[in-house]
Amino acid sequence: MNTMSPVAELPEATENATHAVPDAHPADGAPQAPVPEADAHDASAAATPAAAASTAGAEVQSPRALLKQLQQQFKAFRDCLPLAIGIDKQVLARLPGLNRKTMRAALGIHTGSMRYLRAMEKATLRYDLDGNPGAEVTDTHRQHAKELLQERFKKEAERKKAERDAAAAAESDRKRQEKLQQLASKFAKR
Repeated sequence: MNTMSPVAELPEATENATHAVPDAHPADGAPQAPVPEADAHDASAAATPAAAASTAGAEVQSPRALLKQLQQQFKAFRDCLPLAIGIDKQVLARLPGLNRKTMRAALGIHTGSMRYLRAMEKATLRYDLDGNPGAEVTDTHRQHAKELLQERFKKEAERKKAERDAAAAAESDRKRQEKLQQLASKFAKR
């Protein structure tokens, strides 16, 4: 179980919550889920957090759209602060109509982001939704964030090396073909 995740105590939370979301990584080339547009009546109703909670529950929201909403409403998400353990319960208390799966996916995207992991790597305190300090971040959680960052950097370096190697191989092949063409044309003239 992912000790880094603020929803770790939930039985339904998985270690790889970000992989369960089809649009969790825009680099995958997966299409982003469209965000439904609200009419003028819905926009005025969503002006307050309580009204936003009731509209959020009425429509199925994409995890990314929910994350954007959480960032707009709550300082801890907006400033990418280390989240308190059990933050999911705080979110559900403030937004009671929220779809739990969507919320977990949004939390997974947020806590798996490079920005959040960098913040966790150096953090000493966790924060509630309003940005008030709470419990301390354990050394285990800081180490976990550091390891995840190192894995990502390693994978990125390997991907870039593979791209460079493929480009070099393609250039070598192109030059070889060019020389073969030159030789073929030279001997064809004789």
